[in-house]
Amino acid sequence: MTSYEETLRRLAADDENIIVMTAENRAAIRNLPSELGPRFIDVGICEQTMVGAAAGLALRGRIPICHSLATFLTLRAFEFIRTDVGIAGLPVKLVGGVPGFLSEANGPTHQALEDISLMRGIPGMQVFCPADVEELAAMMPVIVKSGAPAYVRYHAGPAAVEHVRPFAIGDAEMFGDGVDATLLTFGFLLEHVEKARALLAAEGIRVRTLNLRTLAPIDEKAIALAARETSLLVTVEDHFRTGGLATIVAETLVAHGLHRPLLPIALEQRWFRPALLPAVLEHEGFTGSRIAARVRVALSKVTTSFATKPQ
Repeated sequence: MTSYEETLRRLAADDENIIVMTAENRAAIRNLPSELGPRFIDVGICEQTMVGAAAGLALRGRIPICHSLATFLTLRAFEFIRTDVGIAGLPVKLVGGVPGFLSEANGPTHQALEDISLMRGIPGMQVFCPADVEELAAMMPVIVKSGAPAYVRYHAGPAAVEHVRPFAIGDAEMFGDGVDATLLTFGFLLEHVEKARALLAAEGIRVRTLNLRTLAPIDEKAIALAARETSLLVTVEDHFRTGGLATIVAETLVAHGLHRPLLPIALEQRWFRPALLPAVLEHEGFTGSRIAARVRVALSKVTTSFATKPQ
C-alpha cells in the first residue's frame, strides 16, 4: 500500500514543478520538508496567504499542492480560492484535512460540513472524495496532471473494501447490481454503506452501492442508470443536506427528466455532536446497521406499482 506522503514524494521526484505547501498542517507530510527543500513551503496559520501564493506560483508554471484543515481552507480562504484560483482556472490542488465526521471530537468550528457545496460552486473546480488511502494514492497523479483547480477531501485510512474499478475523473465505482435500492456515497462512509448493503442482502433486499469518488464532475450516467434500474435512491454523506450529494443527485435527476424516490441521509442543517468517530457515527445514525434500518423503512413506503415502472 502506497502512502499519501510516498505518492507526493514520487510525483515531486518526477516533476520539478510540483510545490508542496501547508498552513501548518504537516501530519500527513511530515518527512517532505527535508526532502523537497525550497519546494516545501509552510506559511503558518495563514490559509489566505497560502492560496494567494499558490496562485502566484501556478502563474509561473508550478503545480502547488496545498494542505490545511478542510474547514479553514474552504471557509477562511474561500474568496482567494474563488478569485485567485477559480476565476483564473489555475492548477492549484487544495487538500482539506479532517473533513466532515473525521474532525471527530472537535467542535463546530472545525466541522467542514459545507465544503463540498462551496467548492463545487466554483466554476471549473474539481472535487474529489477518496474512500481510503488506495483511492487517494490512485487519484493524486491524475489530479496533478488534470490542469484544473481541484479540492480533495483528504482521507488516508486503510481500505475497508476491495475496489473493483480503476480511478478516473468523473467515473463512479459500483458494488453489486441489486434492483431494490441504490446507496450513493463517498469518502470513508463507503465502508459503512457497504456494511449496510451486506445486512440488507442477508434479508433478501437487493441493493447496489455507488462510490462517487468524484463529485465534480459527477458521473451523471451512473446516477441516471441507478434511477432507471432501482426503486429507491439513498444518499449517505457527512455533509449538510443542502449543496452536497443529495443536491447533486436531485439536480441530475431533473436534468435527465427522471423521477425516483430519494432518501437523503445527511445532517439537516445542524452541527454534529463532537466525539470519537465510532460514537459520532452511532449518535448521528451513520453506522451500517442504522443506515440499513432507514433503507428498510423507506423501501416499505415505495409502492409496488411505482417500483416496477422505471420512469
